[in-house]
Amino acid sequence: MLVESAFRSSFLHGPSILYEDIMSRAVPAFDLSGPLQDFRLRINLREKGHCFMCEMGFGPDTKGQVRAEIVETGGNPAHLMAFALKTRTYWIGTVCGRCSDSGSLQRCRHHLMEDATKGRLDSVSLHRNLVRNVYNHLVVYTRSFVWGYHGTATEEDRAALISAVGWCSGWRPLLKIMEDHGLL
Repeated sequence: MLVESAFRSSFLHGPSILYEDIMSRAVPAFDLSGPLQDFRLRINLREKGHCFMCEMGFGPDTKGQVRAEIVETGGNPAHLMAFALKTRTYWIGTVCGRCSDSGSLQRCRHHLMEDATKGRLDSVSLHRNLVRNVYNHLVVYTRSFVWGYHGTATEEDRAALISAVGWCSGWRPLLKIMEDHGLL
């Protein structure tokens, strides 16, 4: 998100397509009934494989043929912070209580699976509703890039992209960037 927003400003169609796809897979993971719901939820939400970039040895310290100014531009959080601030009213309620140490009952995927593993998950309905709501708004945001639907996304729909990234990957990186820039 950081790199995409740095190079594309607020035109985040690519990330919206990616996270719409990921969230579309998460929605049915919560369709549980009967015994062993914690176990089945963990199975449904587990990672299916390793990151291809990590497996190939690429990471933040990888050297290559990229010019230093391009790397610097890609790490500039200004556009991401502007997008996050503009939509904050809507995504702030989706922040994982464990990532933010806020006491909120919301959980990112990682902490939700951890709670399920430790038997601390009372009900999946709160999380099911969060994931469905984020997905539904993300569908509208993604569609708003298509001809004929321009201007149909609301700030709440745009905020769903931040919520999806936070739910999938955890909230700490975004919260840290915002804190470092005095925005929290």
